[in-house]
Amino acid sequence: MSSLNLDDFTDLIERPDGGVRRDAEARRERQIVPPGSLGRLDDLGEWLAAAQSAVPVRPVERPRVVLFAGDHGVATLGVSARPAGSADQLVRAVLEGASPASILARRLNVPVRVVDMALDCEPDALPESVVRHRVRRGSGRIDVEDALTLEEAEAAFRAGVAVADEEADAGTDLVVLGDVSVGGTTAAAVLIAALCGTDASVVTGRGGLAIDDLAWMRKCAAVRDALRRARPVLGDQLQLLATVGGADLAAMTGFLLQSAARKTPVILDGVVSAACALVGQRVAFRAPDWWLAGQNSGEPAQAKALDRMALEPLLNHGVTVGEGAGALLALPLVQAAAALAAELPEKPEKPEKPEKFEAAEDLEEPEAAAEPSPEPENPESVAE
Repeated sequence: MSSLNLDDFTDLIERPDGGVRRDAEARRERQIVPPGSLGRLDDLGEWLAAAQSAVPVRPVERPRVVLFAGDHGVATLGVSARPAGSADQLVRAVLEGASPASILARRLNVPVRVVDMALDCEPDALPESVVRHRVRRGSGRIDVEDALTLEEAEAAFRAGVAVADEEADAGTDLVVLGDVSVGGTTAAAVLIAALCGTDASVVTGRGGLAIDDLAWMRKCAAVRDALRRARPVLGDQLQLLATVGGADLAAMTGFLLQSAARKTPVILDGVVSAACALVGQRVAFRAPDWWLAGQNSGEPAQAKALDRMALEPLLNHGVTVGEGAGALLALPLVQAAAALAAELPEKPEKPEKPEKFEAAEDLEEPEAAAEPSPEPENPESVAE
């Protein structure tokens, strides 16, 4: 039995400040550019103001990319175009600045943090700052066994909470959240299918590095088999993550919930972060108010999850590479919305009526009082 009570997040997480959002909307009405003419930038600016509890909104000056990494045992079935257990190579590319996400982050001057939760490599193969939260080496093959023990799922979830606290305490004002995994999209598809009540074929996509038809059929079968194992534990979100998730997904769920509790906005990347967000919504229904969907990756499971959470992607470029790259592309859009909301001048106030005209009115002679009509000589005849 886990000592972690996820129900506590229902009380800990509040919605962004509605009163501040109304103030931001009122300020937007007074600005020189007509409201609505900036499209979604208006909504973004108002959402960010509510998240910050500040009008005018403050600029996003300390964003951070946080990537949770892990290998999934289900990849041994050939459900991914990458070899099973090779996620550590993707992590090294990120750390060396050679991955799409690290290149974009460098261009945008955003630091990147990688958190190893279950990579299938020796811990000393990577820096201590990366591996210090690791729970295990690889997650289990979810079509036939649990991804984690319940104790491991709790440890991974708590690690995600700790990372969220570290970022909030360091002054991070917005997080771009992504994953570095092999087999992670399969686990994500299972979680989303289970929580949305859909079949395996509806949620099974081609993955980050597109797979062929035969691999897709294997992936669909794996999702179907894992889904049978997921349905009996739908009422317990931590057990669900232990059964068909993985250490990286459990950590991302804890990170998302604690970020919402700490009032730190998050931009979601692809299907893996969307799956964790959907689990988080089951835990605390107000939590999605703190998250933005950075992009539409084209994965069918992601579309199902975002629709369930009523999150509309900011971009639709079909970026499937993962690692937070698609969400990073949305970051300048959020920063632009903040700048416009804060810096657009307001309309000048209409001048008051000049005093000289008031004085002229005061000099006008009052109209002559009307002479009273003469009283009738015979009041009784009037009454008649």
